Amino acid sequence: MKKCVGLLLFSFLITCCTRVNREDFHYLNGYWQIEKVVLANGETKDYSGNTSYDFFEYKAGTGYRQKVMPQLDGTFETNNIRETYTAVMRDQAALLEYKTDYAKWNEEILELDSLHLVVKNAANLEYHYKRAEPINLIDESGQKTK
Repeated sequence: MKKCVGLLLFSFLITCCTRVNREDFHYLNGYWQIEKVVLANGETKDYSGNTSYDFFEYKAGTGYRQKVMPQLDGTFETNNIRETYTAVMRDQAALLEYKTDYAKWNEEILELDSLHLVVKNAANLEYHYKRAEPINLIDESGQKTK
């Protein structure tokens, strides 16, 4: 009985400690690279060679996501398509409610901190992101960096 109570308490603490809160939304800001996608059937698709990032901007409950491609000089190319969202808490779940001219959809934020982001969409696909940084292989004088 003690083991069962201990296991339940441990599970409860883990669940409570890993929940995303409204105060965590600021971590969305910046560049994120998809590491893997976990499909609805549990299969994992690796994206280690992914050459594009998702750029998130978040401010006061709203923001946008945009695809960008890092360049060798530390800048980014973009497709100029922004998916706007509202970040909300609903039934203890952190949600991104997206809206474009063509569609509306939600993604649940399962994990969010300064280095990791995991979102789940309506098709039960889990997107696992890692924090990304600009690539700068060329210095200001146009020379390759060491």
